Amino acid sequence: MSGDVEVSVRGGFGCLTLNRPDALHALNAGMCSEMLEALNAWADDPRVHAVLLDHRDGSRGFCAGGDIRMLAKSGASDGAEAMAFFATEYRLNTAIYNFPKPYIAMIDGVTMGGGVGISVHGSHRIATERTLFAMPETGIGLFPDVGGGWFLPRLAGELGTWLALTGARLKGADVAAAGIATHFVSSERLLTVKAELLSADLSSGSSGRVGEILSGFSEDIPPASFAPHMDIINRCFGHDRAEDILGALEGEPSDWASEQADLLKTKSPRTVKVALRQVREGRAFETFEENMKNEYRIAWRQVRSGDFLEGVRAIIVDKDHDPEWSPASLAEVDDRVVDDVFAELPDGRELTF
Repeated sequence: MSGDVEVSVRGGFGCLTLNRPDALHALNAGMCSEMLEALNAWADDPRVHAVLLDHRDGSRGFCAGGDIRMLAKSGASDGAEAMAFFATEYRLNTAIYNFPKPYIAMIDGVTMGGGVGISVHGSHRIATERTLFAMPETGIGLFPDVGGGWFLPRLAGELGTWLALTGARLKGADVAAAGIATHFVSSERLLTVKAELLSADLSSGSSGRVGEILSGFSEDIPPASFAPHMDIINRCFGHDRAEDILGALEGEPSDWASEQADLLKTKSPRTVKVALRQVREGRAFETFEENMKNEYRIAWRQVRSGDFLEGVRAIIVDKDHDPEWSPASLAEVDDRVVDDVFAELPDGRELTF
């Protein structure tokens, strides 16, 4: 056991506590392996009636993502370590999606990338006023993975497309208003919620009892800050070509639309096109496993791409926030290059479950 995630059984709960505070609990390979092993064991364990995921008390953030530096280092060489990480992480996402018992994630604080993948696919997701959600991968040349191709296009209208392409951030109650969280609770009440859950008798009707407890603490969700812009989001982000989305935003008589256009133009053009195709294909998949196999194919190519290595340099390493994308514009991205990102992998390389 690495100590980066604490695994225990308390009452009728299997408990997973992220414990890597210096890295905002960003996931590494060991954490994903330990969590996957625990879920596989708890699925049929009669002692465990539900799972509770949180992070160490008093530490900032919930989970800021994955080990980006490792992925970039691996992608710059043979990519083997990166793909081993993705395989474990994606199997973990799938185990959470298919987990047969209530899975409660307390997403208090920064919840991005990999942190979204270990929470959003569970049955109960608790946001607080400190929650900060984003899928910011187009800004570093990766792509919104960990099941983003599944849950993002299943949000209302084109909300998920907007989030995927721009990396827009949602705060507090907006996370629940978007449907990413199922409950909104004040952060000062989380310890009380946790105590009541762990002391509850879940031996019969665990899902119903968990729902009752969380509903008793949940606050009313105010209108979302993005609600006044939903018509623009649906109208502009409904196009199937990234160039058309950008053109539609630039053609809107709205300061907010102009801001989104400017934001979109800062992202990796190649990755924007990949992400758009990803959410469009993901919307049509009938099973979560289909989506994750697709994302593994994308990861195989994107982690080796020049834009990913450049994005990590500019945002993570040098922090100059001035990446030089290649190609530099959406119009210059050859659609055949995007096709290649989604192609089947060589024999024996496809993700299996």
